[in-house]
Formats: sequence, C-alpha cells, structure tokens
Amino acid sequence: MITQRPKGTQDWFGSNMYKRTRIEELARELCRNYNIKEVITPVFEHTVLFQRGVGETTDVVQKEMYTFEDKGKRSVTLKPEGTAGVIRAYLENNLYAESQPTKLFYVTPAFRYEQPQSGRLRQHHQFGAEFIGSKSPLAEVELITLITTFIEKIGLKNAKLHINSIGCSTCRKTYNEALLGYLKEHEEHLCPTCRERMLKNPLRVLDCKVPTCKEIVKDAPRTIQYLDEECRTHFEELQDLLTELNIPFEIDTGIVRGLDYYTKTVFEFVNEEGFTLCGGGRYDNLIHEIDEKQDIPSVGFGMGIERIIYFLDKENVELEPEPAIELYVGILGKEAKAAAYKVVNQLRNAGIIVETDYMDRSVKAQMKYANKLGAKNTIIVGADELAGNKVSIKNMENGEQTEIALDKISEFFIK
Repeated sequence: MITQRPKGTQDWFGSNMYKRTRIEELARELCRNYNIKEVITPVFEHTVLFQRGVGETTDVVQKEMYTFEDKGKRSVTLKPEGTAGVIRAYLENNLYAESQPTKLFYVTPAFRYEQPQSGRLRQHHQFGAEFIGSKSPLAEVELITLITTFIEKIGLKNAKLHINSIGCSTCRKTYNEALLGYLKEHEEHLCPTCRERMLKNPLRVLDCKVPTCKEIVKDAPRTIQYLDEECRTHFEELQDLLTELNIPFEIDTGIVRGLDYYTKTVFEFVNEEGFTLCGGGRYDNLIHEIDEKQDIPSVGFGMGIERIIYFLDKENVELEPEPAIELYVGILGKEAKAAAYKVVNQLRNAGIIVETDYMDRSVKAQMKYANKLGAKNTIIVGADELAGNKVSIKNMENGEQTEIALDKISEFFIK
C-alpha cells in the first residue's frame, strides 16, 4: 500500500525523534571531547567491499544484505554496517599519509534483511567509531571508556563490559583445527547451516542461535586457550589497563563476533537481562583485506540507536526534557500580523523558542493552543497594543502578568 511503510522500517517524529536527536547529539559531544572526527560515507557501496571486508561466510553477506544491480550493471549494496565504508574512505582518501592515529566516528543508517524485532529493524541507525593506526590495547580502552561514559550519560543501568580475545590468524589456525575436530564429533546434531559453516569458517558455528547448536558449542574449545604469546600479552595488558582505570569487566569466551575481520580483542556491553547494547573489537586484518598493499591495525565499535531507545523505554529512563516554548505570540486582527511576526522573528534570531498563530484562530482558541504546546509565556498583539506600544506578558504557570513596551520585548526575553 502507498500509505504504509515497508516492513522493518520506522517513521521518526514526536518523542522518539527527540530521543534519537538527543542520543546523536550526545554521541557527537563525547566524540568531540575525544578528538574523534565525524565521517559520512555513501549509503550504498560496491558489493565486493562487504564481501571482502565483512566476510563471505557471515550471515550478513549470505542472507541479510540489500544487493542489486544499478543501471550500469554494477552490483551495489546498501550498507549493512558502518565500518567497511569508513575504512574504504580512509584508504581512498589517503588518510594513512597523515599523522596517525586516525580517529573517526559515524552516525549512519544501515540496512539488513532480517526478521524485524524490538530494537532491531531492517533499516536502522548506528553510532560507531573507528580508531585506526594503533596496535596498543590503549586504543581499545579509549573506545571502551567512551562507550562507558555514553551509557552512563544517557542513564541506562547495569550495563557490564564483557571481553574476549579471538587471537590472530597465526593462533587461530591452531584453534580452528581443534574446533573443527570437536565439531566433527557432533556433526550429525548440528543444523545444516553450521555443517556448511564448520568447513569454511568453524568460528561462525559458535555464533549460531539454533538451540541444539548452542548446546553443542557450550563444551567446545575456547579461543583464549590457544592464544600465541603476542595475543596473550595484548589481552593481559588490556585487562591490566581496565583494572587500573576501575572499569569492571567479565571475560566471556562466548563472544566471537559475526564478522570475519575481527582479531584479538572483542567486546560487548551487556545489560542484566543478557541483551547486548553495543559490540566492537580489534580488526587488524580488515585494511589488508580491502587493500593488499596496506597493513594497518584498527579497532572500533558500533551500537544500534533503535536498540538504545528500546532499552531506555524498557528501563523507564527519561532523557532531559525537550526545550520548552518560551513565548507564544497571539495575534488579534489582520493589521497586527506583520508586527507580531516581527517580534517572533527577532526572538528566534536571538535563539529563543517562539510560536505564533498561523490558523486565524480566535484569541481564546490561541490561548488554548498555547497551553497545549506548553508555552511558558504568552502575549497578544492587536490594534490596542500597537497603538500604545505595550503588551502584557502572561506567565502560564502562575498567571502573573508583566506589562512591557512592545519594542522592548526582545530585550526582555534575551535577558
């Protein structure tokens, strides 16, 4: 139907729009404090970027991407996540030639064809950041502290940091052999998708949501049992830094990520009900996957804005209220319209929120409307007010009235 939005999408207006705007404002404010610069990438990219960057064996690439041919017979895909496009922009614009590290954040729409559910839509929005160029665990710590501060500022409760290490390509080869051996012992009980996954990328099986597969992988070998010296040292240093900074964490060997580009650290922020609010980690191989001439370490995170709003509502968390209308300017008579709107315009130019009448309502109806809008103060501008150059400002909360010269009203509210 023309008048019905597509399944898995959302119209933004009213209180939800304000919540989304405030969350994005807070994200930008925090990133400014961390000297993380905003980047905007195209909504669609060449499909091969996600195939190479996200990984051909992932559910995202195999099942969830919106992919189509454009009129030039080129395969393009609506972005399913933010990281791959940011890294493509970093490489294409030679940002690696500047002093490193490069720190970028994004607020972007993302598109995944999956069954819509609370806090997860086919078109959703993500806030994320990428810290490019540093091998140090301090890069992970910086993003973790940013997320910790963000969650505290918006008022979500009991979100705990879970961390794991999935190693690098060197130690993961040994781990994959051990995991594949274990999975083959239980192959007949795995779902068809996991029987296929285990041969291409056995780590993906640990991410399966099918109950029988989840039960099988409970006793599977864990990545941290197979870390080489470099990866183990990195993970231990990360834990030491978090401890010294009084950031509580839990080692969760079940975190493996659904995207192929992660290495070493992976992390999530999980609430007390076990729902993930945010996920991220290190992806030292991603840049090399996209451009074989480059080998630059990176770490990043992403969080769904719809999911944050869902949990704000679920926990009855109120964001700071939307700014109120400071003044409603009522208009009495056609001859007063220009003078009244001149006051409106002066106050708006001074940064004051003002509303007026556009519907030729009666004065009584205008005051009723002003009350509905929650205006703090009202005035009426008519022929008498224009002749006497005076208006009466009514405080809508206590009913008090203050008389003031019409040409001084801007000065009064600015003060």
